Amino acid sequence: MTGKQIGLRIDVDTYRGTRNGVPRLIELLHKTGIKASFFFTVGPDNMGRHVWRLLKPRFFMKMVKSRAASLYGWDILLRGTFWPGPVIGKRLSSVIRKTAEAGHEIGFHAWDHQQWQSKIDSFPEEKIHKTVQKGVRLLTKAAEKPPVSFAAPGWRATPSSLVATERFSFQYASDCRGESVFYPVVDGVRLTIPQVPVTLPTYDEWIGRDGVTNENYNDKLLEQLNPHGLNVLTIHAEVEGGIALSLFEQFVAGAMDRGYRFLPLGRLPELHREIPIGRMIAETVSGREGWVAVQSKL
Repeated sequence: MTGKQIGLRIDVDTYRGTRNGVPRLIELLHKTGIKASFFFTVGPDNMGRHVWRLLKPRFFMKMVKSRAASLYGWDILLRGTFWPGPVIGKRLSSVIRKTAEAGHEIGFHAWDHQQWQSKIDSFPEEKIHKTVQKGVRLLTKAAEKPPVSFAAPGWRATPSSLVATERFSFQYASDCRGESVFYPVVDGVRLTIPQVPVTLPTYDEWIGRDGVTNENYNDKLLEQLNPHGLNVLTIHAEVEGGIALSLFEQFVAGAMDRGYRFLPLGRLPELHREIPIGRMIAETVSGREGWVAVQSKL
């Protein structure tokens, strides 16, 4: 892999993020000439059900440190708690279509983000397949073309989810945290869909921890970039498309000044002459509550 690239992944988890954040990010990316990978949640927005996890001390402290109420808004934090959330892909299909028309990669993120993130480790393969199939159909209708990729919500992927999504025609997946593009192995079998792992921390994982503030966030993030290796950054339509929009714009300018170019994630596997195999294991990541899938060597 040569050159200085940053794979830009944009997760769209909620109704508000789709409605408000995506158009703002599309406008910013248009001004800077950047194409990115947008991963859409298309089913019911039930993200507010995560509020019940506040009963867990670790999650409560994460919410406090990241100033979640101001960061996400109470409409997101309470969505789906007392009544079913709106089906995003039906109500906001025009936003998804405009994203595709702007030339960005369209990826599938989730049918119900909250349900996947909280229950995926108990779902059998067939249930996962049917859930993804339902979401892919709606996303294909909204974007007027099929999604090229999949990204597991919250980086929570299991052997069952990897095998289930292998049955779709995704060009790549981005289900884990790691350091290099690789083919995952499940039960001794190499899967055919390459993984493009996220290598950099997200805003909510860093802000308010270990002295990281809005004033020094971009400098610290720029220091994390590897000029000779894989760089994949995840931003969120709810955050960088909202309260942190100007901060993200400054990061883009800073990275470009250092000679980096931003690419959709689908461009990254083709930059590798050889793609190794590896496996994915459940581990914890600093600043993130619960487990995530992490790249590991065989």
